[in-house]
Amino acid sequence: MTVPWPSRPAQVPVLALGDVLLVTLQGELLDTAAEQLQQDIAQRIARSGATGVVIDISGVDIVDSFLGRVLAEIAANARLMAARTVLAGMRPAVAMTLVELGLTLPGLATALDVERALELLSGHPLSAVPSDPGKEDT
Repeated sequence: MTVPWPSRPAQVPVLALGDVLLVTLQGELLDTAAEQLQQDIAQRIARSGATGVVIDISGVDIVDSFLGRVLAEIAANARLMAARTVLAGMRPAVAMTLVELGLTLPGLATALDVERALELLSGHPLSAVPSDPGKEDT
C-alpha cells in the first residue's frame, strides 16, 4: 500500500540582487504559499539586511482579497525592517479588480516593470512626474 506524500505548497523563490530581494509570482498562488512567502521574505530581510523588495506580479492573472492583503502585509513587515517594497508588472485587469475590492495596498509603491521598480528603489527613477502636471517646474 502506498501512502501519498503530504502536499506542500510550491515555494516561491526569493532572489537577492545586491541589497534588493526579487520575487516573481507566476500563475495562481495558493493561500498557504502566499503565507509562506510572507514569512520567507521577512526572514530574508532580517538575514541579509536587504533595503528593498520587488514583487513582480506580471505573471499573475488574478489577485483576490487574500493575496492583496498578504501583499500589503509583506510591505508593512518590510517597512518595519527598514526595507521598501515595490509591486511591479501589474496587469490592468488586476488593478481594476483591486479597486473593485477596495484594496488600496498601503505602503506598496508600484512600477510598470521590474527594471523601473529597481530604479525606483535605487533612487534614480527613469522619469520624474511633476508635482503639478498643469504647471511646469522652474
